[in-house]
Amino acid sequence: MANQTTHEDIRDSVRKRYARAAGEQESADGASCCDSSCADVDATSLGYSAEDIAAAPEGAEMGLGCGNPIALASLQPGEVVVDLGSGGGFDCFLASNRVGPTGRVIGVDMTPEMVSKARRTADGKGFENVEFRLGEIEHLPVADDSADVIMSNCVVNLSPDKPEVLRESFRVLRSGGRLAISDLLAVGPMPDEVRADLDRYAECVSGAVSAEELEGWLDDAGFVNVTVAPTDATVDEGPWVAPFVIEARKP
Repeated sequence: MANQTTHEDIRDSVRKRYARAAGEQESADGASCCDSSCADVDATSLGYSAEDIAAAPEGAEMGLGCGNPIALASLQPGEVVVDLGSGGGFDCFLASNRVGPTGRVIGVDMTPEMVSKARRTADGKGFENVEFRLGEIEHLPVADDSADVIMSNCVVNLSPDKPEVLRESFRVLRSGGRLAISDLLAVGPMPDEVRADLDRYAECVSGAVSAEELEGWLDDAGFVNVTVAPTDATVDEGPWVAPFVIEARKP
């Protein structure tokens, strides 16, 4: 069909939403600002502590997640972490504190405005063990067998090719490396008009898949010790989706 939605249509819709959220309007002193409307969720309702929020640079927490992958990841000093869809860098900056100066955190995001925002924060606050790379999570700009942990916060949902995201994650992880993902999954039938709505896709709704589908793709990618479980995080994205945690290991 001539009007069939393509993967690039989906990426464009997602990219535009998160470019707006990045608030790339420079003030007179060169700092970026984010419109308050982009803060959709209170981070404490997702499992972050007040200490976590206080430890992150101002403006990094943008209220765009659906859980706390940092708590899930159990990060250790010296580990290399890749964050899929790093946005303003909130989870990357928290991970930086946990892996310490001997560790490394790489944030990957396809939205130039988000990458620019995160880089400015990292440079301005002296985060020497964090870097942000522009790229799609289906084609990670990260070397084979180079990461101990891959984390993500409500971003795999946004990909039009989720099996490829998981294959790429498997490629990048070292043997014994692990996934620690918070995401929204489908928990009931979704109306066709919602499934077809690109705005709802960019809001992490219409691209949601079932836990069973995701488990199958993780198995196909080669992961073991797969766990896909619902959480009690608070989100308000309609009755068709709910927050889950996804854990797995590369043999």
